[in-house]
Amino acid sequence: MEKSVMVIGGGIAGIQASLDLAEQGYKVHIVEKAASIGGKMALLDKTFPTMDCAVCIFAPKMIETSRHHNINIITYSEVKAVKRESGDFKVTVWIKPRGVDPDVCIGCSQCNQVCPGKALDQFNENLMERKAIYRPFAQAVPNVFTIDYEACIGCRACERVCPVNAINVDDPGKDIELNVDAIILATGLETFDPSIITEYGYGRFKNVITALEMERMLSATGCTKGDLIRLSDEKHPKDVTFLHCVGSRSMKEGYPYCSSVCCMHATKEGILVKEHIPDVNVSLFYTDIRAFGKEFRAFVNRAQDEYGLNYIRTKPAEIREDPETGNLHFWYEETLTGNMVLHETELVILCTALVPSRDNAALAETLGVEVDEYGFFVKPDPIAAPLSTSREGIYVCGFSQSPKDIPDAIAEASGVASMVGSFIEKEATQ
Repeated sequence: MEKSVMVIGGGIAGIQASLDLAEQGYKVHIVEKAASIGGKMALLDKTFPTMDCAVCIFAPKMIETSRHHNINIITYSEVKAVKRESGDFKVTVWIKPRGVDPDVCIGCSQCNQVCPGKALDQFNENLMERKAIYRPFAQAVPNVFTIDYEACIGCRACERVCPVNAINVDDPGKDIELNVDAIILATGLETFDPSIITEYGYGRFKNVITALEMERMLSATGCTKGDLIRLSDEKHPKDVTFLHCVGSRSMKEGYPYCSSVCCMHATKEGILVKEHIPDVNVSLFYTDIRAFGKEFRAFVNRAQDEYGLNYIRTKPAEIREDPETGNLHFWYEETLTGNMVLHETELVILCTALVPSRDNAALAETLGVEVDEYGFFVKPDPIAAPLSTSREGIYVCGFSQSPKDIPDAIAEASGVASMVGSFIEKEATQ
């Protein structure tokens, strides 16, 4: 009988685990809550420390996933219920109302061209608008449009122009049931809301943005087509400041743990800023430099020596705005001398904490597994079984079990695929 696995989450970890299992001959069902697989990696312009194009890495993997005969991609869906019967998992998946039949849509975009409805584009961090019927990004897999019912005005113009009759505005959604031998949790990450830390002015000052917002600005496919500007006046900044550990390593507001990637992410973005505007001054205010991976320390050294990035070890005080210029200033203490220094800059980028998916708690209850106080899936034995959950047959990889970068998430995904294969073969012989 055909053996199958469900992978919950279609980010880079879920994609890698699915590809490895599919190559072993298992049927894989990827359940992704967004309209496309790809996860947070799809938002990135470059990756550290090699500065390789992010889309050049993940797009071929997405295409391979979509074309593999052993992989079934179920996007815009959520796991609704799970039961264990005779060793198998019987999973009910809720496919949300999409308004477009993914098996019929050819991705021609005629619907998008005539749609009068508009909404903020979540893929571009709400920095621009998109149509009410949309494709998340150009390389989306599947290449299918989705109706945003909150923005849809009900004009049905999309239905009338669709050449293949793929659109049904009255789509009610549906439940499907799948029987699988094992489940992999790869639910990925989300970002901390920096408006909670009111002294940094996010949401009040236009020139205070997050690192992911800057990522979309620096990307050629982003909201400004790669042109780094201040949102207040659309001018190129001459001084840019990064603040590390916003919402992380804090017992007061946010999360006490280190998010693992923020130091390197800020370094990468600092280099990109210098490449876009060579004469800009870039300062990075950090708690500690966590450069623990392969070539990470050399990457930081290169940022200092070749690009002139200025690293300052301190915790900034409250940010204030000059109402006339839009410039920002704050006091900080020089940790080596104890002197207080007033810092003025034109653009502040907040490197926010990375947190596990906020749906993890509800999903854990559905699956009968445990999460910790932060929302990471619990590993009962982190040393002997670092990819296992508290329930046999359910495994975890990537950021959903602890903070980590892309290479570590991919390595864990391949590891969990191997473990699942061994588990299924063991079960089959009993």
